[in-house]
Amino acid sequence: MLSGKIHRARVTEKSVDYEGSIAVDRDLLERAGIAEYEKVLVANISNGSRVETYAIGGARGSGQVCLNGATARLGEVGDLVIIMSFAVASEEEIRKGWKPKVVAVGPDNKPARDG
Repeated sequence: MLSGKIHRARVTEKSVDYEGSIAVDRDLLERAGIAEYEKVLVANISNGSRVETYAIGGARGSGQVCLNGATARLGEVGDLVIIMSFAVASEEEIRKGWKPKVVAVGPDNKPARDG
């Protein structure tokens, strides 16, 4: 089940010479319920690529979304991405109305709304 999503974030930087991951503003990670080092799926709206990696916390309040390592080869600064985390839910949790934490962001990667 989808557990957390940061919707339409803009890539602010990329670093191929990093060991790997996606660095995301800690405020955005927390609002979406995504833990540091948690596996995430990154869908690039701008070019259609998808990659699995792990999230690391970027500077709080910075709006940072930095593609690192091999992930940096799949996007450019300015690309729009969706960052998603997933969890296993029991039938009881689903029946009780499982809802993911969704954070839509504006052009500056500041939360526009939570859903």
